[in-house]
Amino acid sequence: MIIEQIYTGCLAQGAYYIESNGEAAIIDPLREIKPYLNRAERSGASIKAIFETHFHADFVSGHLDLSKATGAPIVFGPNANPEFPHHAGTDGETFKIGNLTIELLHTPGHTLESTTYLLRDEKNAPYCIFSGDTLFIGDVGRPDLAAKSHLSKEDLAGLLYDSLRNKIMPLPNEVIVYPAHGAGSACGKNMSKETFDTIGHQKEVNYALRANMTKTEFIAEVTDGLAPPPAYFPMNVMMNKTGYDGIDEVIARGMLPLIPSEFELLVNESNALVLDTRSADEFAQAHIPNSIFIGIDGSFAPWVGTLITDIKQKIVIVAPEEREEEVVTRLARVGYDYALGYLKGGIDAWEKDGRAVETVQRLQPEQLKKETTQDAESIVLDVRKPGEHQAEHLLNVQHLALDTINENMAELNREQRYLIHCAGGYRSMIFASILKSRGFENIADVIGGFGKIKSSGLFETTNFVCPSSKA
Repeated sequence: MIIEQIYTGCLAQGAYYIESNGEAAIIDPLREIKPYLNRAERSGASIKAIFETHFHADFVSGHLDLSKATGAPIVFGPNANPEFPHHAGTDGETFKIGNLTIELLHTPGHTLESTTYLLRDEKNAPYCIFSGDTLFIGDVGRPDLAAKSHLSKEDLAGLLYDSLRNKIMPLPNEVIVYPAHGAGSACGKNMSKETFDTIGHQKEVNYALRANMTKTEFIAEVTDGLAPPPAYFPMNVMMNKTGYDGIDEVIARGMLPLIPSEFELLVNESNALVLDTRSADEFAQAHIPNSIFIGIDGSFAPWVGTLITDIKQKIVIVAPEEREEEVVTRLARVGYDYALGYLKGGIDAWEKDGRAVETVQRLQPEQLKKETTQDAESIVLDVRKPGEHQAEHLLNVQHLALDTINENMAELNREQRYLIHCAGGYRSMIFASILKSRGFENIADVIGGFGKIKSSGLFETTNFVCPSSKA
């Protein structure tokens, strides 16, 4: 028996490879399928089934391409009804993978079709569950993402309570829990950085599995404090349900090398967004006017999905050298399939062609202290999440979370001087790039963010929300 968790950090997502006696199954595959094909080939195994725990909201699954490549059926639980050939599983149905048995447990609550797969070993003993977004380590799936459901989040939370207590918690304590996500995913509230655990330990530490917890208490706690889901979530659900272009086609379209004149022409003729995926420092030193920074070496795909509101937006790319295909692939993971090419030779080629670039001013904490002391008109702008800001922030700051910039731009004044910081410097440069693209010129990014500001010892902080803050 082989069970491998194939974890993708930028999405905090776990797919799974299961193998027994020359047969393999994949659970919740990402869109690029070569890792699964290569893994099976390495063992000389044949992929016999593709199991989906639900219609994923935060990424486009690879179920369709993987099924086409292998002939393996796609298995969903009850109530799924996707618009492509699949096996509609029933509660309690079993599937054989070599000498192993996979039992389908319908566990609605996160969504109506949500399903947990119980793997039984060669002796038919319960060994592990692949819980999808039903049960995480330290948390459970949020109950407000069901596409076009007639049920409220409270209704779904009630279903989730029943699923956990009737289907999962009665399993033996030693059964391993393999969830679809870990810390950093927007599919839950308080996930652990651990990516697997046992049911028994989760009963001890997971707030949602407390003994003697009533359904009313569960519903209240699970629905409390849910931030709005990223705008791209419903669009990814629909792609996973209705179908999408093959990943090879998407990558081929995005891997068109463009010289500066072609790049500029494409931007002008197709109204394409220029997405700069280099480092924050490189972007600050020189970038194409009106481009947006979202660095590839950060939480790239989730921020793309949060901030680029049209999933069909045409995109042209400025990427680190030899990482262009990685950028196109990671865009496709969250359904942004309309990358039209990349700038051949990068920003150096752009400048050598005599084309204009812009910069973003950057400040060290010492410079931030000097400016805020000498100029009372400058506003320090904290762009972290509300919980981060409320936990601790500088005195006399304005707060506007990066997540909400598209909805709350009217709160900012183009004539004002803004000194922008986040936790470490990644999100603040994204924020600065968006402001620059919308005509804000008098801005600066604070290098190292709140972490470096605090360690400098130059500033007072508070853990209370300032009256001027925006929560």
